[in-house]
This record gives sequence, C-alpha cells and structure tokens, in this order.
Amino acid sequence: MLAILKRAKPTAAHVEDRGSMRLLWLVIVASVVLAVGFQWVPVLRLPISATLHQALALGLIIAGLAIRWTSILTLGRLFTVNVAIHRDHALVETGLYRHVRHPSYTGLLVAFVGLGVFFGNWLSILVLVVPITLAVVNRVAKEETALHNALGASYTAYCARTKRLIPGLL
Repeated sequence: MLAILKRAKPTAAHVEDRGSMRLLWLVIVASVVLAVGFQWVPVLRLPISATLHQALALGLIIAGLAIRWTSILTLGRLFTVNVAIHRDHALVETGLYRHVRHPSYTGLLVAFVGLGVFFGNWLSILVLVVPITLAVVNRVAKEETALHNALGASYTAYCARTKRLIPGLL
C-alpha cells in the first residue's frame, strides 16, 4: 500500500531512484525466502528458548516498525518510496531526524533483524541482515547524492552533525 500511495510522480518531483527501489525489493524478497528455508537448519539454531526468541523478535519488529513509521510521519508529504526531490523540498531536522539522517531505514533494518530472530536461526538472521543492509546502503547513497544536489550546503552541514543510521556510530 505504501509503495503505491507514497510514490513520487515525475510531474510533482524530480525522481532520482536509479533502480534502487527495485533492487531493494528484489533483495528483500530473496532474503526472506532464503531465511524461511534456513530456519530449519538445526545446527544453527539460536541457543535460547523458543519463547524467548519469539518475544525478542516481536519486540524488535515492533520497535523497527515504530521507528520506520515515526520517521515517515515526520517527513509527511516529503516521504516517497522512490528517491525523489520535490520542487519545494526542505531539510527536515526534527524528531528522529535530529539524530540520524535515515531513521526509516534504521527501523526497516531493526524489523528485519527481528524477523531473523523470529526464525530462530543464525543463518536466517545473516541472510536477512547482510544483503538487505547492502541494498539499503546503496539506496542511501542515491538519496544522499540527490539531497546534496538539491539542498547543497545545508545538507552538507546536516551530514556533518548526524550519522546515517545509528546515532553516534554509523
């Protein structure tokens, strides 16, 4: 639903997605399929009870989705599923954007860690986190290029005082 409702139209914004959305979705689907299959590899099971890993997974998924939706709501009409710059695009530095430049992706990654934990297998976590993180890093690079080109010095200054995904770290 989000992919349909929040897609920038070329008539309303300059779209600079360059295939990153398609790649991200392809990687997500492939990673989830592999993670589902790998959950039954007994030697790589998480060394915790099923109840504990399911509770941890639920907490991570809820936290990830809360972070993602909070960031989407903070951006409002500026949020699009494709990389796009609106004619009147403005830098948002409120809410989670005070601390990181791409909290929506932080939430997405936290939720996928939670899904991997739900499957209860180290290999499931690995095939969800590594490829999806690489696809997100590719997407972030496209977004940051577009934002630097559109917002110039204000975005450069914002980048100097915030991290991309994890406050104070990354």
